[in-house]
Amino acid sequence: MKTIQKLTRNAVIAAMLLGLGACTGMSRQGQNTAIGAGAGALGGAVLTNGSGLGTIGGAAVGGVIGHEASKPNRR
Repeated sequence: MKTIQKLTRNAVIAAMLLGLGACTGMSRQGQNTAIGAGAGALGGAVLTNGSGLGTIGGAAVGGVIGHEASKPNRR
């Protein structure tokens, strides 16, 4: 079981690094959304000991936070 968790963690980290490499042509808000999703996925995986549901939930929450934090001010 520990081997599967390590493999999952390493796969998430590799996917996050590869995904961040594709951020060069994105808007600032898109970049922050992707970074937030990656950080959220990593945090969710760590907090739930590699649970898939925790990783996906963390990615969703992190993506929303990254998107909303970089929203342009509209008045």
